[in-house]
Amino acid sequence: MASKPEVLRPLDAEAIRLAKTLMRTARSGALATLDPATRWPLATRVGVSTDVDGTPTILVSALAAHAPALRADPRCSLLLGVPGKGDPLAHPRISLSCTAREIAASGAEFPRIRARYLAHHEKAKLYIDLPDFRFLRLELAAASLNAGFGRAYVPAVADLLTQSPANAGISEAEAGTIAHMNADHADLVTLIARHLAGAPDGHWRLVGIDAEGIDLADGDDVRRVFFSEPLASADDLRDTLVRMTAEARAARGA
Repeated sequence: MASKPEVLRPLDAEAIRLAKTLMRTARSGALATLDPATRWPLATRVGVSTDVDGTPTILVSALAAHAPALRADPRCSLLLGVPGKGDPLAHPRISLSCTAREIAASGAEFPRIRARYLAHHEKAKLYIDLPDFRFLRLELAAASLNAGFGRAYVPAVADLLTQSPANAGISEAEAGTIAHMNADHADLVTLIARHLAGAPDGHWRLVGIDAEGIDLADGDDVRRVFFSEPLASADDLRDTLVRMTAEARAARGA
């Protein structure tokens, strides 16, 4: 009897980088919950950002259909990945099994998560502070990555998160660095986007910094640029951005 073909591929660095890119650049996703009234699965679209370690975060209105579902049962699944042209199943996506945890407005995490969400979703400032909205951090339990036909992987949670000693320092420096780069060095941000992220010309802005890279956005287009080496400390951030700028300038002149 012929053996069944192996469905899953061995996880490698390229697959991990793709998974992290899908998570860091996502602006929305499909959230699956269990309706407490019917116990039937319920899928809704939600705006998505990430915490500094890469954990997905969402902003939920009490009026949303998934709000009572998550209160009754915090288990959920989040599907990330935007189809492009052609067959939608040929494009990468990642499915995350999570447990939703509410972020208290009085908690130490709240300002960081709020700032990171607003950086990715500027228009959310119209409703982000309304009393019926709350942030949820979707704590990862498992994941399934489909990089396209015949390219399925099962990364571990540790493969997807950035557990770095630099996280705390980066969180403190992130908002100021983003504001400074976008206000005073917008040309350099665009240069990095074009020559290190393969982005078209446009009005690019820095929207996220973590120990492994930066996120850049122009409208709905979000690009990820990984550092050549993860930051060991937030003190390394400035020099790393200077090196990236030099690299982008060299690529422009090539």
